[in-house]
Amino acid sequence: MSLPRQLSVFALVGVVATALHYGVLVGLVELLAWPPVPGALAGYLSGGIVSYILNRRHTFESDRPHEETTWRFALVAFVGFCLTYGFMNLFIERMAAPYLPAQIVTTGIVFFWSYLGNRLWTFRAGPA
Repeated sequence: MSLPRQLSVFALVGVVATALHYGVLVGLVELLAWPPVPGALAGYLSGGIVSYILNRRHTFESDRPHEETTWRFALVAFVGFCLTYGFMNLFIERMAAPYLPAQIVTTGIVFFWSYLGNRLWTFRAGPA
């Protein structure tokens, strides 16, 4: 798959995963009165599961075994999780930004980390 097409598919998968992430975030904050940072992290986990399934199959068309890709994906996602925590905490707790704009900026930052980590490491073709 060409790089522009792969980025487009990754972005489309990201839209689906992000919609779930934001749905969980808004539901937890607005309906269950959770604080925004834990809500963002719960949403990130939900979206991550969907992201793994769709990216493995559609974006990277990986034939690496699940035993290998799941822990790699989890590690890349964990770094993204930490980035999400760090940026959400910075924007909300230190800069007093509203949580949804803070999440939008954070999502953009984590998007690039996730794409590069998964393309170059998680789903990279193994030795022939």
